Amino acid sequence: MSIRRRPTTSRPSIELLSPARNLECGIEAIRHGADAVYIGAPRFGARAAAGNSVEDIAELVRFAHPFGVKIYVTVNTLLYDEELAAVDTLIGELQAADVDALIVQDERLMTLNRGRLPLHSSTQMDNRTIDDVRARLEAGYEQTVLARELSLEDIRAIHAAVPEMPLEAFVHGALCVSYSGRCYASEYCFGRSANRGECAQFCRLPFDLIDADGRIITAPEGSPAGNSASSPAALPKGSPLRQRHLLSLKDMNRSTDLEAMMDAGIRSFKIEGRLKDVSYVKNITAYYRQRIDAILARRPQDYCRASIGISTVSFTPNPLKSFNRGFTDYFLHGRTRDMANFATPKSMGEAVGYAKSLSISPRGGKNRLSSHNLDLKCFELLPPTGGAERGAIHNGDGLCFFDAEGQLHGFRVNRVDEQGRIHPADPSVLKLLRPGTSLFRNLDVDFERQLSKPTAERRIPVSWLLEDHETGFRLTLTIKETGTSVSSTTYVQELEAAHTPQADNIRRQLMRLGDTPYTCTAEDIEIRFSDNWFIPASVMGEWRREMVNRINESLPSRGSEVNSGMTECQSAQSDRGISLMQRTANSEGSVGGESPLMTCRFCLRHALGYCTREAKSSPPRGEIERGFPYREPLSLRLSDGRTFPLRFDCKACEMQVLAGERGKVPLPAPPVGGGPCKRE
Repeated sequence: MSIRRRPTTSRPSIELLSPARNLECGIEAIRHGADAVYIGAPRFGARAAAGNSVEDIAELVRFAHPFGVKIYVTVNTLLYDEELAAVDTLIGELQAADVDALIVQDERLMTLNRGRLPLHSSTQMDNRTIDDVRARLEAGYEQTVLARELSLEDIRAIHAAVPEMPLEAFVHGALCVSYSGRCYASEYCFGRSANRGECAQFCRLPFDLIDADGRIITAPEGSPAGNSASSPAALPKGSPLRQRHLLSLKDMNRSTDLEAMMDAGIRSFKIEGRLKDVSYVKNITAYYRQRIDAILARRPQDYCRASIGISTVSFTPNPLKSFNRGFTDYFLHGRTRDMANFATPKSMGEAVGYAKSLSISPRGGKNRLSSHNLDLKCFELLPPTGGAERGAIHNGDGLCFFDAEGQLHGFRVNRVDEQGRIHPADPSVLKLLRPGTSLFRNLDVDFERQLSKPTAERRIPVSWLLEDHETGFRLTLTIKETGTSVSSTTYVQELEAAHTPQADNIRRQLMRLGDTPYTCTAEDIEIRFSDNWFIPASVMGEWRREMVNRINESLPSRGSEVNSGMTECQSAQSDRGISLMQRTANSEGSVGGESPLMTCRFCLRHALGYCTREAKSSPPRGEIERGFPYREPLSLRLSDGRTFPLRFDCKACEMQVLAGERGKVPLPAPPVGGGPCKRE
């Protein structure tokens, strides 16, 4: 047997990296176009609820590698000393499973790993400066996940300064308001450490925003808490910021900036969502696959794809139909005032229309709104976002809207009758509708029904060449995307001429690739015979299976050479304040007082229109003047009365959420699987 491979290209390869909560999600991510998948190990991952057995991970690797898809395993919590032996064993098991890399946070894994697997620096290491990324390169990390807060200019500068380091960046999904790895609020309030994979989502809770006199600040116009035509979740002007979700960011969506990110130096485009369900993974992966492929097709001289295989999907991907809190590109183009959604941390879905005129009538009648049903004729329906019939609402859909106070209300559509009237499962919610109210659909049952079925197939196009020679035949199988080929020669004592044409029979045998990752058409099969030779179908079938096995064996597994790095690792991370042991889930730790629970680039003062850098003034202390209707310091207050002072570092352009007092007064944690972010 001979193997030939096309010379490697000097073009940067572009990787679409999708999340996998479990084996099923991982397989569907690959089918829908992922170039790499990240999945949680049995323990020690930053999503404790998304652990997977080594056996499942090994099965995912076996499914992925024929497509050149890489499997990265997250071991990205901070570790206790007594856990290091278990992690050492786990690394050995993952190496035996042939995973492609580990995503890690604890720097001691570089020494513990002993060069067995490539290591990627997790976003939990807060990689946001040139010095950070250079330190990761010198320590031996092979890929770095950048902080979400970086702009295109920041990314470009890092890539220019450290071009040897492959850069990975998030492009879609939920956002942490704190710099990753620097949030201690969950552990402080609930005894559940985010750095140990047990984040209780403190940032999604409702707060009051109060000034130094205890007065609740009201929402000005033009902020995420004010009236805005572009922000359907906006709160009415003058609304008190009482029990609002003031730290709850919208979800990231950078789908329109992928090419700019490539040109800035990003090589791996990461979708957040290791707690998301399989329909989310299917939809978002397919959407970004199509967007990236369009760029690669237009610029083949500049970039190439990181894996092989063509994904064919049976639905129209649409991010608005999956869980989302509204979208932001975050800091990619600089600081904006619409990054947060103060009104709700729940999914809003897609806008489907708005009320033209409404009034309650006991019998419905001409007003089209009764205490029992909602007539769609009183709504101006918007064009569909995903190819559906204009304005189609279906039995079982979930609809929601914001009332006059900016509170989100939702209802399930019990049925839509022949007259176009919606009958809610709970009709009482209709009394909160007002003229001008926008209507959203956060559950499209038809779309979810599509995604519950097989929705994608991924195949690797191949070609066959069958030739004769004096003593037998030579068969060559080639992967068309890469040029990798395997050839095998068989010898026969005597060539036998056929009585009927054999080309069609041979092609039918070679095209039988249904239980393999490969596919070909009759046009992909070339037969070069000097005569009409006869080859039994059983022989062709056996030869085809042998060649498929050989091409599988020829594919590289973990292709990159492991850089074992340094035996002693030190990072710029440790220079930023809280020590390693304070970062772990140490229930006896003493985070409190003036220690920040969160350090955020997002700033409430900026979001409310009171940025002193933009206004070129300083906020007053002790009196209300110069347009600032509050007295500092500001604080966030939970419903139980606990307060968290805010400290604004205008020089660094950061906001810190402080503990406010020493010690810890635990609050009841949100129920598992429930709370304000139930589906995240």
